[in-house]
Amino acid sequence: MRTDRIFSRLEQEPHRPSAPPPRMSGVRLGLLGITLVLYVAVVVAVLGKTWLVQLDWQVMLFRPYKQWPEFHGALDAFVVMGQRAPTAVLVASWLGWRSWRQRTLRPLLVLAVALLLLNVTVGAVKIGLGRLGPHYATSVGSAELYAGGDIFPSGHTANAVVTWGILAYLATTPRARRVLSVVAGVLTLGVGATTVYLGTHWVSDVLLGWAAGLLILLALPWCEPAIAWAEALAFALRGRFRAALSPTTASPVPPSARPVAARQPLVQPSATRTVPARETSGSGVRSTLGPRR
Repeated sequence: MRTDRIFSRLEQEPHRPSAPPPRMSGVRLGLLGITLVLYVAVVVAVLGKTWLVQLDWQVMLFRPYKQWPEFHGALDAFVVMGQRAPTAVLVASWLGWRSWRQRTLRPLLVLAVALLLLNVTVGAVKIGLGRLGPHYATSVGSAELYAGGDIFPSGHTANAVVTWGILAYLATTPRARRVLSVVAGVLTLGVGATTVYLGTHWVSDVLLGWAAGLLILLALPWCEPAIAWAEALAFALRGRFRAALSPTTASPVPPSARPVAARQPLVQPSATRTVPARETSGSGVRSTLGPRR
């Protein structure tokens, strides 16, 4: 097994990824419209106390967790894959490392925008309809609406769709997108079915949760211009911050502005009288001017 390939993936890439973000294609727009119709149909069916509400009560009275109690422990742990806090931390950690490696903030910004849309849209419907869950239902056959609950749509299911679907949305290759789409689909279906098994959600809650999460994923391409603007702004602010912290270098002084040293006057050496030198030879001193007469 070659470890150089493993360690090379832990280093930053030399350039940012050149793959463009997903666009709002005709197929995606068609899927968005179909999902929106299903979303409205589920809400209308629950408000009208139709066959869907009857199905909710039939499954609730069947009590799957009592029919197959041997799966309760494992599924109770598996449903954590749909809880917002642990899944958001897990996926954000992965996308944070990916953002550092690819030198881009887009993965983290896409996750932040998706979770913001999820909290606003799902939370508004939960509070507005106020539906009670199966464990707190009071009247058989009733939709249990406007009773102060917060169960419709299923937050676990919608969160699973968005959180795990983000990984497929951000995939840079078609093969990775297909694989991650299958993984996200399995996790999403499993989380939704598990909440029904545990009796924490009605069947209609899960159906609306799937539709709510899918609507957010399909609508994300419309948010890409705002995400690109936010990323450019963040990098610009980072550049200004670094420039403010870096020491300023003094600009070189042009030669014309340099001071010119004053010229010193030439000093004439004073005239000195030359004293003839004497040579020492033997025991006496002999002048260099010649022998005495």
